[in-house]
Amino acid sequence: MKCPKCRTTDLTPTKIEDGLPVMGCPGCEGASLSLLYYRDWAERNEPVEQSDHFDADVTVENDAKTALSCPKCSKLMTKYSVSSEHKNRIDLCGFCDEAWLDGSEWTLLKSLELAHKLPKVFTDQWQRKVRDEKMESKKVDRLKRLVGESDTAKAVEVRDWLKNHERKLAIVQFIGSE
Repeated sequence: MKCPKCRTTDLTPTKIEDGLPVMGCPGCEGASLSLLYYRDWAERNEPVEQSDHFDADVTVENDAKTALSCPKCSKLMTKYSVSSEHKNRIDLCGFCDEAWLDGSEWTLLKSLELAHKLPKVFTDQWQRKVRDEKMESKKVDRLKRLVGESDTAKAVEVRDWLKNHERKLAIVQFIGSE
């Protein structure tokens, strides 16, 4: 099997975690992870609680930007966003259940406490949540550019207060009548 990112480098057997075998690329340090092996590993291993000294700001800059071909079956893989705060996307082959992890994306998954929840990342519900969070972040950033940090904080606070208020409509109507 060839690395889907480097395209010429042969993948070699390795482990990203004790008892979790992958086919790794010595060039880009990516890994082809069989979800069959992953599920077996996840069932046999309890999630490890993150210690205070673990770096929660792990970022992976070498995320593959283009579509990748599955190293196992050569079909195109689908990209799934990990979180709204990170640009990284996990590639998944829907035909043979292989995931491609770029560089240190496994470390990123562990820092986000997703290492034992990887299949959730591939659900429509997860992807919708990530898109909604990204859209919210863009709206808040736009408001900051228009009115400044302090006023944005106040507007967000008022919006959050209004969100489930029983008399929301009356309050919004009053504010809009100005």
